[in-house]
Amino acid sequence: MTEEERYALGLETMNAVNEGSAQKVLDGLGDVAPELARQIVSWGFGEIYSRPALGPRDRQLLTIGMLTAMGGCEPQLELHIGTALNVGLTPAEIVEALLQSAGYCGFPKALNATAVAKKVFGERGLLPVREA
Repeated sequence: MTEEERYALGLETMNAVNEGSAQKVLDGLGDVAPELARQIVSWGFGEIYSRPALGPRDRQLLTIGMLTAMGGCEPQLELHIGTALNVGLTPAEIVEALLQSAGYCGFPKALNATAVAKKVFGERGLLPVREA
């Protein structure tokens, strides 16, 4: 696959799971780090996210867990929690994943991630969350 084909696939993949997200990345980084934006689209989504072995739902669940474990990634976590909802995860499933993360990365990180989830759920009118 050529770089241009990867880039086109990345744009398509990003917009399939979160409409307009590709343009937001390009706009947000265009005046400071356009190559970083291009790599996020080309490599992150055109090369990795588009691979068929895992579907978008599974990829988002993994991403939420990893961002929670890393901590300090609240803006990215907000985007990926929204994307997780877009690809079929329920609020209850997301909360369950955050509860699971508490045992492996600690309560402070799980609490911070849950606060981000609450914000996203509130913006989408999905509160209160009902257990699955």
